[in-house]
Amino acid sequence: MRVALVNYGHPASVAGAEELLPAVRSLTGWAEALARAGAEVSVFQGFREDASFRRRGVDWHLVAGPYAPYLWPWRLPAGMHRRIAAARPEVVHVNSLLYALQVRDLRRRLGGAPVLVVQHHGEGPRPSRLGRILQRRLLAAADGFFFNGPDTAEPWRAAGVLGRRSVVAVAEGSSELEPLGRDEARRRSGVRGEPAILWLGNLDRNKDPLTVLDGLEPVLARRPAARLYLAYRRAALLAEVGRRVASSEVLRRAVTLLGRVPYAELAPLASSADLLVQGSHREGSGYAVLDALACGVVPVVTDIPPFRFLTGGGRAGVLWPPGDAAALTAAVEALLAEPLAPRRRAAREHFDAHLSYDALARQALAAYAELGAARRRPLAGEGGMG
Repeated sequence: MRVALVNYGHPASVAGAEELLPAVRSLTGWAEALARAGAEVSVFQGFREDASFRRRGVDWHLVAGPYAPYLWPWRLPAGMHRRIAAARPEVVHVNSLLYALQVRDLRRRLGGAPVLVVQHHGEGPRPSRLGRILQRRLLAAADGFFFNGPDTAEPWRAAGVLGRRSVVAVAEGSSELEPLGRDEARRRSGVRGEPAILWLGNLDRNKDPLTVLDGLEPVLARRPAARLYLAYRRAALLAEVGRRVASSEVLRRAVTLLGRVPYAELAPLASSADLLVQGSHREGSGYAVLDALACGVVPVVTDIPPFRFLTGGGRAGVLWPPGDAAALTAAVEALLAEPLAPRRRAAREHFDAHLSYDALARQALAAYAELGAARRRPLAGEGGMG
């Protein structure tokens, strides 16, 4: 199966082609996993310069144009689309539902045979009724959509944008982290604690670290050996978090603010922890949860659509209502009342079976084949622009 992955935007800070692949880690993981699964994979990536090369079984085509940090939704990248059509793919997989006009143009250039899939990356439908009608008409050119679970797709369904097109539950990305043994991980990370609890995420209102601190304080008070480590990049609430920690003898003893942790150091840190705690009110993906599951860390996360999907409805973790500190306390206490080792093994097994890049590639290839068969049996009233 010949698969073309299409990614229009790229980080503006990336200066050369050699820096690009680490900056689009999720795209790289997808492409290489599809290649390992037997697909012939080409990536068409917007960039500041033209370049073509082959890496780990994947043909990369960087196409120069106004793609940093993203392509404006009303601009048509004619040069890239011509190159995609010339490659004669059997499947075209576009990242982001924001590119409805581009999806329609690709269908026009590709003709009727190839399967055209669009993957959701946290974006929402257009706010205006007219904008949603236009999205629906343009995205009717796609055969199906990949979402982080059916609940994540619901706002798009409710807005009437997806029509009767298929929605496939496939995670938008995965984790490359490999778990380390506990002793080696803790030697490298310096993490201690029984249990060791980890936070991975920005300190902001949405991720709600203050509720998490409120919920964990009773747990930490009852367990003098327990520790909480907060790793974060952006820190709008750092001052408030600092004041909250300083106000409590328990938190001063148990909490360590790590700040930014480079990705290369994340595997030792995550492998040192027993639990991941997240307080998000909304998310588009959930890469911190993926990194935790990859390292066998049990997620204790809010009951929101992406986290519900990534944890298998809570089977590979524990879910609690956003903003409810008492519910977080109860969730962690219930989890710590049983041995953690089996739960940690189950977390990693869930990741391997459902969320690793190789698992995503298997799911995607099966979906491509099913959507191709459905394309040969078109739905009445959903063809063309209608």
